[in-house]
Amino acid sequence: MTATPNSKRSLEEQVLELLEQNARMPDEKIATLLGVEADAVAETIRKLEDDKIILGYRAVTDPEKTSEDSVTCMIEVRVSPQRGVGFDRIAERIYRYPEVKSLYLMSGAYDLLVVIEGKTIHDISYFVFEKLATLDHIQSTTTHFMLKKYKDNGITIGQEEKSERLPVAP
Repeated sequence: MTATPNSKRSLEEQVLELLEQNARMPDEKIATLLGVEADAVAETIRKLEDDKIILGYRAVTDPEKTSEDSVTCMIEVRVSPQRGVGFDRIAERIYRYPEVKSLYLMSGAYDLLVVIEGKTIHDISYFVFEKLATLDHIQSTTTHFMLKKYKDNGITIGQEEKSERLPVAP
């Protein structure tokens, strides 16, 4: 991973780019890559956190190698927007449920994409039928279960590094 200082981009933008690639990168390494002092990097990160630009840090895990079983699904939701608030009020009601891991306003055939996680398919069904579908302004839902994760946040899952070199024959 290499970065070169770019005078057209702010230090904040450059630090964010490196942290998005590896949130555990030490301040000293970021400073070296950007050609600045480590104290400047630490202060920039603190400011980004204080200003709620950096909202958190997360580990990307391989679900095949963890002991906790769970079911993840994506739910397409068609919504009737509300006068004066559009989709915001219904989105807020949905994202407050603890099962909801992500929620996006979408263009196209549906309005919201809800990503939820539960321990079993029953948990997911209960969420869809008892919580989500009963909310006012929900027109329809379509649920898609995640069967296998290949890549998450730019990181390939469950694939060993493969050599691109061909074997040499004598």
